Amino acid sequence: MKHLSLLAATALALSAAPAFAQQGQMPMIEAGHTLLTVSAEGSSTREPDLASYNAGVTTQGTTASEALSANSAKMNQVIAALKRAGIADKDIQTSNISISPMYAQPKRLPDGNLEDGPQRIVGYTANNTVAVRQRKLADMGKVIDALVSAGANQVDGPSFQLSQPQAAQDEARTNAMQTARARADLYARASGLRVVRIVSISESGGYTPRPQMMMMSARKETMDAAPAPVAAGELETNVNVTVQFELGA
Repeated sequence: MKHLSLLAATALALSAAPAFAQQGQMPMIEAGHTLLTVSAEGSSTREPDLASYNAGVTTQGTTASEALSANSAKMNQVIAALKRAGIADKDIQTSNISISPMYAQPKRLPDGNLEDGPQRIVGYTANNTVAVRQRKLADMGKVIDALVSAGANQVDGPSFQLSQPQAAQDEARTNAMQTARARADLYARASGLRVVRIVSISESGGYTPRPQMMMMSARKETMDAAPAPVAAGELETNVNVTVQFELGA
């Protein structure tokens, strides 16, 4: 058999000898028929209804215990503010807790070189971050403001999503198959043939943001004025299909 790709879709007579694809034996088609492989993409767009972002607190202290204690107090206020803003417990998840030393800068000697010797610890930095899922996107700016007012000095994100992507994926699949069939019909007509049947279908794809979503990096001193603007845009779901068609006279 001779295997037609999308770029070489002329009709070829087939021999009866078996052929093998990269993944096992190619499907059998009637002698004298042609195997056509078409790749096509389908897409659909939806407004996102879910966003995820990270909110955290970074504190410093002369000891690790002092830094962590101050951090825990502020983080409890941040989590309480999230709950007061309507974020459910299941949508708040700790994503990072860290404590790291702060080192003194080495002194510069009269000859211009830096002082040798072990680095001296002068304090500690503690960080606690939670991952937040925001289900009411219209309230997101107000929630960010509430976080910062409660003591959060790190807010990063958001990543927009569809809470139930199945409908968008199915629409993209339908569009991809319609495109693939239209192309198969075109190649068949151009070759003086007709589509006999679909031999196989394979799929790949997912959804990607369109346009690229804004990235927030909030600090308390910059968040004391108007609520943080948040633009959700659209999400585009893309599905790619590869379809094999049997063409005959």
